[in-house]
Amino acid sequence: MKAKLLCVLLLVAMTTTMISCSPEALNSVSTTNVSSTTKIAEYTYNTSEIETMALINDYRVSIGLKALKDINYISVKAEEHNNDMIAVNTISHDGFVARSADIMKVLGAVNVGENVAFNYATSQAAFTAWLNSPGHKANIEGDYTNFGMSIRLDSAGRKYYTNIFVKI
Repeated sequence: MKAKLLCVLLLVAMTTTMISCSPEALNSVSTTNVSSTTKIAEYTYNTSEIETMALINDYRVSIGLKALKDINYISVKAEEHNNDMIAVNTISHDGFVARSADIMKVLGAVNVGENVAFNYATSQAAFTAWLNSPGHKANIEGDYTNFGMSIRLDSAGRKYYTNIFVKI
């Protein structure tokens, strides 16, 4: 029964993400019950990551939603995805199902969503692009409790953004 429910949840998450992150959208664009694994995850947030998370939380609060709490483990997963995208020089959601399953297993998450962006010079520009994309905006406004963020530069200085949302 649990396996069946997990499969259904993964299918829904994958479908929602694929719909919300079409190629057009991609280009326009500390919690309770956390296992000891996540408590020891190390992640140092850079200024752009902190700024982007603040933009998301400020927006959520402005529309009557609760602010999300960051979890280092999720940011580590976001960073891994950025590194993968940089290695193949493309923006994608490749590996989302595996990332989601891992986060669900480790954190006990019941829902996972993901926003990615590429080559926006500022956090505000990436955030504005996400708000202008219905699928990305739905993730920002979604029924989530936590998130993680990674912003990495490739060798040409272009920024790759991965923002992962979870409900625990």
